[in-house]
Amino acid sequence: MEKRLTLFLFGLILSIGTAIGQTKINGTVFSQADNEPIIGASVMVQGTTTGTITDIDGHFSLDVPAGKKLVISYIGMVTQTVAAKDGMKVSLSNDNHQLTEVVVTGMTQQDKRLFSGAATKIDASKAKLDGMADVSRSLEGRAAGVSVQNVSGTFGTAPKIRVRGATSIYGSSKPLWVVDGVIMEDVTEVDADNLSSGDAATLISSAIAGLNADDIESFQILKDGSATSIYGARAMGGVIVVTTKKGKAGSNRISYTGEYTMRLRPSYSQFNIMNSQEQMGIYKEMAADGLFSFSRTLRAATSGIYGKMYNLLNTYDSTNGRFGIAHTEEAINDYLREAEMRNTNWFEELFRNSVSMNHSVSLSSGTDKAQYYTSFSFMDDPGWSEQSKVRRMTYSINANYNISKKVTLNLIGNTAYRKQRAPGSVNQEVDVVSGAVNRDFDINPYSYAINSSRALDPNTFYVRNYAPFNIHNELANNFINFDVLDLKMQAELKYKPISKVQLAVLGAYKYSITSQAAQIREQSNMAMAYRAMDDATIRNANPWLYLDPDQPNSLKFSVLPKGGFYNETKYRMNSWDFRATASYNDVFNEKHILNLYGGMEINNTIRTQSYFEGVGMQYGMGYLANYDYHYFKHALEDNNMYYDLYNSYNRDVSFFGTANYSWKGRYAANFTTRYEGSNRLGKSRKARWLPTWNVSGVWNAHEEPWFNKTFKNAVTHATLRASYSLTGDKPAVTNSQVIIRSKNIWRPFAVDKESGLQISRFANPDLTYEKKHEFNLGVDLGFLNNRLNVVFDWYTRNNYDLIGPRTTNGTKGTITEYANVASMKSHGEELSISSKNIMKKNFQWTTDFIFSHVKTRVTALDSRSRIMSMVSGSGFTMVGYPYRALFSWDFKGLDKHGIPQVINQEGKLTTSGVDFQSYDLDHLVYEGPTDPTVTGSFGNTFSYKGWHLSIFTTYAFGNKVRLDPFFSTYYSDMSAMPKEFRNRWTKAGDEAYTNIPAIADLRSIQQDGYLSRAYNAYNYSTERIAKGNFIRMKEISLAYDFPVQLVRHLALSSLSLKLQATNLFLIYSDKKLNGQDPEFFNSGGVALPVPRQFTLTLRLGI
Repeated sequence: MEKRLTLFLFGLILSIGTAIGQTKINGTVFSQADNEPIIGASVMVQGTTTGTITDIDGHFSLDVPAGKKLVISYIGMVTQTVAAKDGMKVSLSNDNHQLTEVVVTGMTQQDKRLFSGAATKIDASKAKLDGMADVSRSLEGRAAGVSVQNVSGTFGTAPKIRVRGATSIYGSSKPLWVVDGVIMEDVTEVDADNLSSGDAATLISSAIAGLNADDIESFQILKDGSATSIYGARAMGGVIVVTTKKGKAGSNRISYTGEYTMRLRPSYSQFNIMNSQEQMGIYKEMAADGLFSFSRTLRAATSGIYGKMYNLLNTYDSTNGRFGIAHTEEAINDYLREAEMRNTNWFEELFRNSVSMNHSVSLSSGTDKAQYYTSFSFMDDPGWSEQSKVRRMTYSINANYNISKKVTLNLIGNTAYRKQRAPGSVNQEVDVVSGAVNRDFDINPYSYAINSSRALDPNTFYVRNYAPFNIHNELANNFINFDVLDLKMQAELKYKPISKVQLAVLGAYKYSITSQAAQIREQSNMAMAYRAMDDATIRNANPWLYLDPDQPNSLKFSVLPKGGFYNETKYRMNSWDFRATASYNDVFNEKHILNLYGGMEINNTIRTQSYFEGVGMQYGMGYLANYDYHYFKHALEDNNMYYDLYNSYNRDVSFFGTANYSWKGRYAANFTTRYEGSNRLGKSRKARWLPTWNVSGVWNAHEEPWFNKTFKNAVTHATLRASYSLTGDKPAVTNSQVIIRSKNIWRPFAVDKESGLQISRFANPDLTYEKKHEFNLGVDLGFLNNRLNVVFDWYTRNNYDLIGPRTTNGTKGTITEYANVASMKSHGEELSISSKNIMKKNFQWTTDFIFSHVKTRVTALDSRSRIMSMVSGSGFTMVGYPYRALFSWDFKGLDKHGIPQVINQEGKLTTSGVDFQSYDLDHLVYEGPTDPTVTGSFGNTFSYKGWHLSIFTTYAFGNKVRLDPFFSTYYSDMSAMPKEFRNRWTKAGDEAYTNIPAIADLRSIQQDGYLSRAYNAYNYSTERIAKGNFIRMKEISLAYDFPVQLVRHLALSSLSLKLQATNLFLIYSDKKLNGQDPEFFNSGGVALPVPRQFTLTLRLGI
């Protein structure tokens, strides 16, 4: 008993002594490269197994015996042994044998060495295109597998972005944008195919148009299923994660960025448009053939040079006893000669080398308790073209509060207001009978400059739509004002009950409202067209006049006797998100790394859209309305409404989890799953709810003991990745339940009007998600101490349950319905090479090369498409062809009259015997995909002391584009013609030497009432196709960082100047394009190409 008591007292005294000899040490571990906290770094007491890991903020707390040192290590960084000291801060430097990077998925952060997916991080400061306010355009050529097509350069219009190609046939295939962990929603849903339409709604198609580029820290593009699986059924098209800047403890800084951008006017030297001398030569031939005769032209719907001449010849001024033009051959020749020598430069008339400015001021500050970042920006763009100006203001704040050692609160707020003006525009329409694509009253400056004769006088009124027309007057009296307000607020509370566990709750609210107000004033051509009835000829022909069916023997009359229109469309979106998560991170025995993450998320989005047509608005009379009730009577008889309301409701609930295990950093395995449901899908559980998942692994061969011995410094990094996953996306249709619309039944008389219910689509209770299986293999290699880095990925995809039409037996009340019946396969390769060619103290040279290839093939689809859908725009598809394939009529030369011939739907050689509405597609010729199959970039950066020179080119290959549809049976004396017309058919026998059709003579037009179909078929034939291949000089920039000694004398911390030239020229493109940009669709409306521009940027820090 005494011995036991002695041993007990000895142990007690020893333990008390040990406790007295230990000290509680608190510290922080951060990266030397970017001062960011390191998560999961191992902190061990030297010579023992006692230790801990750092939390999400890089903090650790550990009892350390007196005199003992700490060993701090992290995979990919140099291990340090340091003396223990309370409040210590330890910085770890990168190990040259490792490629250190953190992958941000929007929900979690993960070390890239343990990350098994395909993802690319882009430093926003390096990718930023100064002078381009839309940050999404800066992604072009920056990441393998990411295609950015600038189908329109107008601010607010999103570029067409594809991550590893298309993933849906009828869906948008757009990537998901996530900003600071919150999914961004569009205020209105614009399909990717419609981004090039030029319709007004495209100007609000970018979810991130309100982001200030200077607020962005980085982009993380998640490409394969392993990277995107945490977003489950919303991630089939890829995910782009945007991380914005935040304050840092111990750092106080004020930064200013000023951008001054001058855009260059387009030039006729880029195009093959005829000058006025060439054009008048054609006009005179047409006049000699009777096509511009007095009777055909004086009262024509559209007339220019000859129409004006006839009008002046027919106008008598009684005050001086003279006609507008004397009835002499000499006076007429003088008038025509003046037009011939005019050579109007419409680009100089309608475009200007204006200077736009973008100013951004930010404040960053922080202590250990709180960190702040706030910014304000103001962009003023007076407009590249007439009536296209933008003003935008943004404000953001990011505040992080360390309430205690266990609780942190992050508050983020972003708001943006944009006021924009664009030329007046109505939506594009396709005439599936004749094959013509039209846009009534189109006044797009770029389209007008390309399509209008250079013989026209810019200060003279000609005739369009039977009414006076002058482009400057029309742009001044017909325009659209946009008011766009975007607001996002979010808060995230994090709680760590113990160092290895973190609980988090995030809530976000997004609100967006857009007003699209079209002012069509009384002096506009569009308003005057509703009143054009100068004589009986015009009255009978003008389609904008009204013939009252209740007065069968009456004449047409105007329903708009005074004033114009005020048409307003409002878009509103309310959206909120809630997410609750828990994470567990631990390191066992310095060998086993375990990361667990799980949670649930709720998303709710409500969109409303309203339209109102204000008739008879008198802008010159204090906005007083003066309307005629016949306008509404006419609308009733045409079954049109002067207002429209539309609401949509989207609700999603999901549960998700991910587990990651790594042994010694050599091997890592990951499993992710998500279970998601949506109110837009079928009632059955298997339709409405979708389980998605990912299984992946990574092998860091350079962590093997034998690696360094074998390869020395020749190969310093080698990682092999593999993943297999299932992700999805919501379908493009919403008929999980029957869609019933209220409708006024058409009746020929307004008094007979009655309302009813129309079944728009029958219910499909099995409507479910579109799905994608993806297998990805990737390898990351570093050579010569990572002076040369190579990343290669190969993937294959199987997209199934895609939306497509199917034919029913008719018992449902419909023959064709849309369901999950289509499928598509794709595969591709991605290669990124970056090299540090020269790395001296005063001189550095780096090179980046990116190559991507993707091939898609539709494997199941009952397309039910007409010929017009296959040959026009971006085309469509059939089984065995790419997601978007372009087809053509098979051109077989000109006939003996110079009329184009094609093989028609019956397999016969014909001129006008073509049917654009036919479903028989066997005779069409496949041209190729309309999306590039190969994309990439090549860039070099040279630095000498404070100077930095960057040269960046982008390229795309493998797609086909349709040439502009210039050819028609009718050319007005306002039309511009391409120089190809010089080689047109003019006499019998020319068909053996040229494929340019004749200008149809009066006899041909009168004999064949469908002759226009022959020329439209020619526009969509194999003869009017070009390769979409190009190599573009995207950016050349020269920057200078002023010396620190000089900057300090100015009381600044940094000062730099940068001159950047963007979109300068095409190094290579198909000669058949003749100046046509292979990326831009000249569709009119509000669409403009991306301009060539120069930007001077001033950056300074205080």
